[in-house]
Amino acid sequence: MSLEVQIKNNKIFAPVLGKWLSYNKEEEIRQEFICRLVNSQGYQLKQLGQDIEIKNRQKVDVAIWRSEQEKLKNSIPAIIITVKCSAEHVRIKDSDYATVRDFASIVNANFFIAVNSKETKIFHIQKDSTPKKLERIKGIPDAEILLDDKKIEKYIEENKVFSRDEFSKLLTRCHNIIRNNDKLSPEAAFDEISKILFMKIMFEKKLKGEMVFSKSKFQLDEENYEKVIRPHLKKTTPVLDKDYMQYLFDETKENFEKDDIFEKGDIIRIKRNSFETIVEELEMFNLSDISDDVKGIAFEQFLGKTFRGELGQFFTPRTIVDFMVDILDPQEGETVCDPCCGSGGFLIKAFEHIQDKINEDIKNQIKSIKENQKDIDAIQNAVYKIDAEFDKDNPNSRYHKLSYDCIFGADANPRMARTAKMNMIMHGDGHGGVHHHDGLLDVNGIHKNRFDVILTNPPFGARIEKSQVVSETDLPTEEQAKRYMEKYPNYEKEVLIPLKNDVAYNKGKGLPILNLYQTGSMSTLTEVLFIERCLNLLKPGGRMGIVLPEGILNNTNLQKIREFVESKAKILLVVSIPQDVFIASGATVKPSLLFFKKFTEEEAEKYARIVRKSEKEINRKYDLELTPIIKQLALRGENMPDALTKKKLNARQKEIETKRDAEIKAMVKKEFDYRIVMAKVEKAGISTTGQEIENELIPLKEEFTKYRESIGLWDVKNNNQRRYAGRQL
Repeated sequence: MSLEVQIKNNKIFAPVLGKWLSYNKEEEIRQEFICRLVNSQGYQLKQLGQDIEIKNRQKVDVAIWRSEQEKLKNSIPAIIITVKCSAEHVRIKDSDYATVRDFASIVNANFFIAVNSKETKIFHIQKDSTPKKLERIKGIPDAEILLDDKKIEKYIEENKVFSRDEFSKLLTRCHNIIRNNDKLSPEAAFDEISKILFMKIMFEKKLKGEMVFSKSKFQLDEENYEKVIRPHLKKTTPVLDKDYMQYLFDETKENFEKDDIFEKGDIIRIKRNSFETIVEELEMFNLSDISDDVKGIAFEQFLGKTFRGELGQFFTPRTIVDFMVDILDPQEGETVCDPCCGSGGFLIKAFEHIQDKINEDIKNQIKSIKENQKDIDAIQNAVYKIDAEFDKDNPNSRYHKLSYDCIFGADANPRMARTAKMNMIMHGDGHGGVHHHDGLLDVNGIHKNRFDVILTNPPFGARIEKSQVVSETDLPTEEQAKRYMEKYPNYEKEVLIPLKNDVAYNKGKGLPILNLYQTGSMSTLTEVLFIERCLNLLKPGGRMGIVLPEGILNNTNLQKIREFVESKAKILLVVSIPQDVFIASGATVKPSLLFFKKFTEEEAEKYARIVRKSEKEINRKYDLELTPIIKQLALRGENMPDALTKKKLNARQKEIETKRDAEIKAMVKKEFDYRIVMAKVEKAGISTTGQEIENELIPLKEEFTKYRESIGLWDVKNNNQRRYAGRQL
């Protein structure tokens, strides 16, 4: 016989308590839910608790133990439930259940459930995660599932609200709606989806936990807009008159103004029915309900499908990104930059890499507190303080500093800069330092001698023309400049004024970009200029990983480039990878991965001292032979050598100087000696079609990591390196 809610004489029966209570709507919702647990999920009344106080600390509306015995032992319940009374159309907000949810996380319950008259939200509490992550799942687990940990794991995996594939397919459906209805290219269709996603993010931030971005709400709000706001605009400011769809987008642009995501004149470029259909597709979920790993990787999958063709060069394969970030191992508090960030792959991985370190540290702190503190109140208070470190809105938290002060990127393609920002938001944030700008020029917080770590995959094969100059469009707007000066010390003096001077150069014609770089006189290749750019961006002792065409530093035509690099940094690791890795992204050049460490101030001084000493010693050796030749070539008048003699003297001078320079280089190399590890992998985790295959980069990473940790290679104070017998190319 099924359990039913009993209401009589303004009383309601509570079977868990075995007594009648005063009737109210919230109690009715609770008893209906208890009946559901018993009738549909197979729970026994004896394993349930109502108005129960857990550990003499937190009173909860309903608790479920795995069994009656667990309840009698006063163990932590497997499921903690909070019930709220609200109007039937009102959805559950985050603020409705935050306190009980946090308590459920602290005491390590398996599940947390929030209930009102409209909906039920079920969350799995990830016990091993820090901070405690709550995964939204589709349904309430049956009683028998709670009895077996393996069944719980299987149930969670099968009942996540959105899997990566589901979310990726949802985005693809939205993309196809625009392509079919509005006949836009894949890239242009993606731009419109980005606009709508940014709208959704804006609304979710304003009203956390409420389904505020829905077709019905859009239509309801539009009625008010057409009746009240639009007539006022037409009358007072006709230039601002627009339909509600564009009005919402303008509000979104204003909301994200500081991020420089959209142009001021940007508009929604799709039909009204396309917009409404996409809003309807998206309204079924909150981005805040989907874990970062699910929506982040799903978004990357969607990007890969969308940009596989024309814009494939903006995507560095994940296996390469993972390897390079792991090799450089960025730490909490370090600043990371990619001056040509594309879709943001390196920045996202660096963000997650550092975030994992923070999580592990705090997890150990919480573990220590629980082991050494028995009082539940003291534990809860301590954990609450630690949890504040995960609040990105708290300017003093570790997460905030990571998200807003440590991750920077730029891309000259506006679509890619916007994509990188969205990609980072989907992965958990860190998007604030990403800007649409030429990565070869200083902008925002991206300027010389500022970064601990550089990770990048610059464009190959293109050239910077001599006609390309620093222009007015490269200057920040007045509002941007004001923000940058407030945030970055010495921004005006070190960045803004030099940039303005470059624009003003040669009576307003602008300074050629090539003139900004020493290597600009050696090569116009973008990859060459970006090598120098990255070295300039690094702090002394900073480290760098860069994808380059194979052999670029061994090319005889670019010998001066190698000499320039060796005068600024140590080349520590060179990895040859198969061409197959980048074919799926549309690239045809065989690449190598190069890792540098910029000289510390002491190393730079030592290198300069060795160069001076070597030049002095070798020059002295060849001066006796060179001096007479130079003097003879300088003769004029009747003493001037004839053409044949002059030709022979010039040839001899060049021969001696070449020999002298080679000896100087050899002496410098001997005196400033260090090991360059060179390795070659045949399989790097991805095939020509983008499929996963064996990844030889993983054991190489482990081998190199042991080596560099053993000698403190990334320690800027460590100038000594031991020999390492790496695998040779």
